[in-house]
Parts: sequence; C-alpha cells; structure tokens
Amino acid sequence: MPSPIFEFVVEPDASGIRIDSFLIRHLRNYSSWRLQRIVREGGATINNAPAEQTDRVFSGQRICVRLLEPPDKLLDPAPLDLEVLYEDPWMMVVNKPAGVIVHPVGEDQSGTLANVLQRLLDERSPIRGLLRPGIVHRLDRQTSGAIAVAITHDAHAALSASFEASRVAKTYLALVEGRVEVDSGSLDWAIGRARSGRHVLMSCRADAVDRKPARTYYEVVERFENHTLVLAKPRTGRNHQIRVHFAALGHPLVGDEFYETQGRFKPFHADIDAETSREVETGLPIRRHALHALKLELAHPVSGAWLEVSAPPPEDFQETLRVLRTGDSEKAKR
Repeated sequence: MPSPIFEFVVEPDASGIRIDSFLIRHLRNYSSWRLQRIVREGGATINNAPAEQTDRVFSGQRICVRLLEPPDKLLDPAPLDLEVLYEDPWMMVVNKPAGVIVHPVGEDQSGTLANVLQRLLDERSPIRGLLRPGIVHRLDRQTSGAIAVAITHDAHAALSASFEASRVAKTYLALVEGRVEVDSGSLDWAIGRARSGRHVLMSCRADAVDRKPARTYYEVVERFENHTLVLAKPRTGRNHQIRVHFAALGHPLVGDEFYETQGRFKPFHADIDAETSREVETGLPIRRHALHALKLELAHPVSGAWLEVSAPPPEDFQETLRVLRTGDSEKAKR
C-alpha cells in the first residue's frame, strides 16, 4: 500500500516557521525528529517543489507530505464507552466518567481519557494516529462531566486561549454536606498550595503557598435534611477550587477525599493522595466526591458561534438524589 499523502495550507500565524515546525502543528502524533527525517527523505513539497529540512513556509503556501513512516508518539487506544455530547470536524465535547484520569501520568499510561479519545479519533481517520486529542482543560479523576477536546491545531490554539482568558463558562452540580442556608452567593477566598507536604492539596488558609484570587458563584438547587444540592460556577480556574471553597464555607462535598471544614484535611492515605480509584464510604449510593461538570458554554474555536453543551449526571449521582428525596419524604410522612 502506498504511503498516504496529506495537504495543508500555511496559516498566517505560521508564516515564516520551518517546515518541520509547521508539520508538527498538524501531525501532533509525530515527533519533530520523525518529521525532519520524512522531509529529508523527500516526503514533503512546498507548492509542488521538493522541500528541504531548513526551508521555511509562508502564508498561503500548499504543503504536501507523504507519511513515509508511522507516528512515533501514538497513545494506546482504550475501549471504554464514552458519551459524545457534541462533535464536528474541529472539536468535540464528551461526558467524562468518574474514576477516569484525563492524561497519562506515572503508572497510568493506558485507560485514560486521552487514550479513549485516541481510539475515537482513529475510528474517524483514514489512518491510525493522524489526529491526536487536544484536551485543553481538566477534571479531577473522580469528577464526572463535560470536557472539551480539540481535534485540529487551530481549534486547539483557540480553545486554549479561551480557557486561559476565562472566556468559558462552566457550571457544576455539587452535593455538599449540611444545609446551605443562603440561597445564592459568591465565595471569594484566595486559594494556594497547602503547607501539608502533600503536593495535591490546596487551601484557603492565610498560610497557603502562592495564594491567588479565586471566585465561585453558587446557587442552591435543593435542600435535604443534612445535605444541599448546589450549582457552582467558578470564575477562576484554581486547582480543586469548588471543593476547597465549599469546605471553607463549612459544607465540604459529599465523599471528598481530602477536604474537611475549617481548613482541615482528612487523614493521609497514599492511594487516595495519588488520586486513584479508591471508593469513599458516604452512606449514600455515590462512592466518590459528588461533583459533576454539568454544562460548558464557549465560543466555537473556528466559527465563533456560541455553544452550550450539557452533560447529564451519571447514575450514581442521580441515584443518590433519589435516595435523599425518598428519605426526606419518608421523614415528612412520619
């Protein structure tokens, strides 16, 4: 079978860069070294003329590349079923299950969201590894819900800029301990790294390291006897922000692995500290922290059209709410 050939047009913002740097933007599963070798072996042209390794490309030029070699940075595909909430040629939004980490890290090099997305993109591509998922934000391992993924280089750059500039609205559904008596409000405590020796922990305390402003708006959706369901809308993107803010308010998330009230932390367990899939006993059907990314609102990275994508809560979250509603109803009857 002959090597596949692909054609790209140089975008204005890529004008003047070397050909290998241009190609790696569009073929992100290839290393720069592998693409340099393909160019050196005569696998690329610029406006139909053979390209050299040192050639630079300019806006409007047509670059053809024959993929003489397979990609060398390919993620192992994972077979996990994944709900796709929105998809077009440039991006997708998926409903991440709880218990799945976003990127390969440490010993977790397979079965991550990135691995699952690689399989989906391979199924949609003429050859394996042509596309690489560009995940531009993250959710904690035990947080479920909507997460945006870029498919092309241009979409990845635009989505990254939107998230970095906070031009994206995120809405979370959270079940917290106790009754939040104020119907809505803003939590504005700065967040920094906790002085606990456990690098994953964050804190609102005054002694936290490198504290940065943080703001979370919330609205009470439903109150139960000993719990409250809230909508949380973070306006900044600090690590563990919603979890830390509600713990500081005195209402930690149900099933939170780390955070208690008044800036306290739960006892150290190595497996939980590494954010593994260990279940947490809550007395309810949910066995993780009760946080779900319910909705993403953002501008489409290519068309600019405003998108609103919602992710239905998973069964463990819904079953927990049914139990709480039934329990409160039974108590009311008595």
